[in-house]
Amino acid sequence: MKITGYRTLKWTYDRGRRIGDANGVTADGISTASYLFLETDEGITGIAPAAPGDIARLFPVLEGQDPRGTIGMWKRMSDAAFKTGVQGDTFNAMCALDAALWDIKAKAADEPLWRMLGASEPRVKGYASGLDMGLTDDELAAFYQQYADLGFDGGKLKVGLDIDADLRRLGIVNDVLKRNAKRPHLMIDSNEYWSPKQAIRYISMIEEKFDLAWAEEPARRWDYRGLRKVSQGVRTAVATGENINGIDEYYPLIHNEAVDVVQFGTLGVTSYFQVAHFAEAYELPVSVIGAPGSAMAQVASALPNHLMMEVKDLAPPPGVSIDNRFEDGFIVMGDSPGWGITVDEQQVARLQAAAKPAGAPGFPKGRREGAGLYVIPPHHGETGL
Repeated sequence: MKITGYRTLKWTYDRGRRIGDANGVTADGISTASYLFLETDEGITGIAPAAPGDIARLFPVLEGQDPRGTIGMWKRMSDAAFKTGVQGDTFNAMCALDAALWDIKAKAADEPLWRMLGASEPRVKGYASGLDMGLTDDELAAFYQQYADLGFDGGKLKVGLDIDADLRRLGIVNDVLKRNAKRPHLMIDSNEYWSPKQAIRYISMIEEKFDLAWAEEPARRWDYRGLRKVSQGVRTAVATGENINGIDEYYPLIHNEAVDVVQFGTLGVTSYFQVAHFAEAYELPVSVIGAPGSAMAQVASALPNHLMMEVKDLAPPPGVSIDNRFEDGFIVMGDSPGWGITVDEQQVARLQAAAKPAGAPGFPKGRREGAGLYVIPPHHGETGL
């Protein structure tokens, strides 16, 4: 079997709600879906969620190779990107190609990926996450109620701009999820908006009223001294890692005791196992950040130290179907080969044709003014607060 080509599909769709965090909120619910198709000479195609990024640059490294040599292909890509750095768009492209390679490998063996990776059961505990800074209190309650109805007992709230609003809204999430647990798993995420000292102060105030499972990105992602200070200054665990790249960037965080819950944000398989085993050597749990359709549960199920996986939406983007379901607060996977992803390209073509001209749909990418220095409260109409 040989790799012969690739293509990508990209389209926009309405998520049904505004999404955002302390750094910004979308004006509407328009989001972007993008998928990679990696082709072989035996008619097996690997499919993976992916932004195009540097795929065109890395593909020649894989072309003509046997896709089943996944670890070797990761090494080839890593070596090819050595001089310019395995980070950013390059790392994202590596992970997307890696995910597609694993899809091919599992499909060739006619196995679901969770089984090929060695999981003992096809399920992963999940927690709800609304990217919910833009939701009103009523919308917030309604969003988490959907998850409570499916047995979820954990939820993560976006915070950081208004401590009084954060306390009130965390109480809403707690009350909704209480139907499934006396003490729901409550998490907060300030998305690097605070300085370490600000984080300690704000988290300490929240801890007076709530028992938190973790505080996510309470300081800058690479600031191992600041994150360690936060971890040592509060009772709550510090979670971070979703916005960094390979194992080399996790090393200073883990080795310097700056992270209590190690997170993965970029898609992939090989890099997840590298970091998960590294974290396991330090007795640290890991947590997979939500991906379209919760597809990454296939990998999470095989990580021996996996804690809970983020679930941002209860359905994949329109045009995509994934062989999994939600049951008793878990993501339960089926037996479809590979990732279990199928894409209806006719429906995608209709979505592309019907898309309205827009600026840049999707999650805001900038950093809010005052970050790390002082808190600027939301302006009227800026968020759901």
